[in-house]
Amino acid sequence: MFPGADEYGVDIAIDERAVEDLLQVSPNDVDAPARLTFARNVFVPLTTACRYTCTYCTYFDPPGQASLLSLEEVREICRRGADAGCTEALFTFGDDPDDRYTEIHAQLEEWGHDSIHTYLREACEVALEEGLLPHANPGDQTREQMAVVADVNASMGVMLETTAEVGAHAGPRRKVPGQRLRTLKNAGELDVAFTTGVLVGIGEDWRDRAESLLAIRELHERYDHIQEVIVQPVVENERWSGGSPDLATMRQVTAMARIALPEEISVQVPPNLAPAKDLVDCGVDDLGGVSPVTDDHINPDYTWPALRELEEIADHAGVPLGERLPVYERFLPPDLRTDDFDGRLADGADAGREWISPTIRDALAADDTAGRRYRAVLRDETAAAAD
Repeated sequence: MFPGADEYGVDIAIDERAVEDLLQVSPNDVDAPARLTFARNVFVPLTTACRYTCTYCTYFDPPGQASLLSLEEVREICRRGADAGCTEALFTFGDDPDDRYTEIHAQLEEWGHDSIHTYLREACEVALEEGLLPHANPGDQTREQMAVVADVNASMGVMLETTAEVGAHAGPRRKVPGQRLRTLKNAGELDVAFTTGVLVGIGEDWRDRAESLLAIRELHERYDHIQEVIVQPVVENERWSGGSPDLATMRQVTAMARIALPEEISVQVPPNLAPAKDLVDCGVDDLGGVSPVTDDHINPDYTWPALRELEEIADHAGVPLGERLPVYERFLPPDLRTDDFDGRLADGADAGREWISPTIRDALAADDTAGRRYRAVLRDETAAAAD
């Protein structure tokens, strides 16, 4: 059982044989993908406050220095993204920022909100008004918190990082694996298409990596809700000088992810942080969200690649590159899927199970500029935009 799993009501049993088998996997055991995909997004850092003080993270600002975007600022970011042809608004903030930061709590109260989640909901509604599909990554969430915002998101996510207790999560408030796993479980119970991932190089060992991937698989087998798993290396920055995993390690972990996870889950590497060209043959089939408009505010020292660089990665791998939406097609109802979709459908997608809410369905089906843009991406008719 993983640390904190009992406390947070997550019952996951990992088979020891499965761990041993996964530890024997090598890049030679996987096939290169048939194609690569990416999403065109804008990064919306709703606040830089976080209850945690992880030693590798440059995202959070200390109390007294953290900011909170106004809805006017959110609208302007989203408007620029829509004008640039984006389809996704990636909302990020630290875990329960209004719990530890009195200034953030006071600002939210002044704006008529009793929590960051009700404010996130309003920000997601702004994104939809401006023609972008929200994809929120608000850290650990209770089921009640996630339910507040789930229906205004095309998909959501949180990095599991690791199921191990590591020193990099040091501080008076530590990330607890059981809490992260509970968030993945909550998403499954609420029928939320979900993104998660592992962070490589923060003090976990090889067994921890195998167990983390198998824990994700276990939850997906219950709920069928994981759409992609990110394999992300920790990188050097102003707060982290503990080194980054070498190429051999990243190739091995990426191959382990591809073998551990069912085919319908994409394996993603962030091309601004990982040597994507050298990882595609290990089973990578997605390059994540890339922004032509905004910075990577979580990793500000590592700029997003231009679209031509993604094309170079695909050319190097000898596979086509296609744009996708923040929610994968297998979660869509029949009337929104393309005629030639041949992937595995999410459980119940043809039997009335609502993986996307009426709000998101209406946005995808709308006879307006945004709706037509979304459907063009689904049909893979979008031409590469100029950088």
